[in-house]
Amino acid sequence: MKASRLRLGMNLWPPFLFAGIRVEEISPDYRYARVRMRLRPWNRNFFGTHFGGSLFAMTDPFWVLLLFNQLKGEHVVWDRAGEIEFVAPGRGTVHAEFRLTDSHVEQVLEQTASGAKALVWFDTDVVGQDGTVIAKVRKQVYARRKRDKQLAHA
Repeated sequence: MKASRLRLGMNLWPPFLFAGIRVEEISPDYRYARVRMRLRPWNRNFFGTHFGGSLFAMTDPFWVLLLFNQLKGEHVVWDRAGEIEFVAPGRGTVHAEFRLTDSHVEQVLEQTASGAKALVWFDTDVVGQDGTVIAKVRKQVYARRKRDKQLAHA
């Protein structure tokens, strides 16, 4: 699927649409994504700052989507674990960026070449308009070569 079509679909996807999460960019090579969220009445908590669940949701699918597309459908890829550390109150618009590097992809390919699984941690900061880190998110992604692809490469 073209990255532009995926971006459009994600912007219309109800969990993002109704939380006010906007996918601004997914690069055509699936190496980069940028997401933003404005503070709205429906995503603010009791204290008038961004609801923590929305901050986590805005970062949720991107590492899996980027890595899956880099592995060209030859691997099963999904989230295995996630954690978030709230650093500062989120007010106004916040954003997060995801940059998948060659070393990330090579690490997964090396670990899965024999049919073993790879468990890779990715870090993302959610940042406010002034550059303040609002939250630090860690996601662990699971990847394993599909069984039919293991046989073809054996």
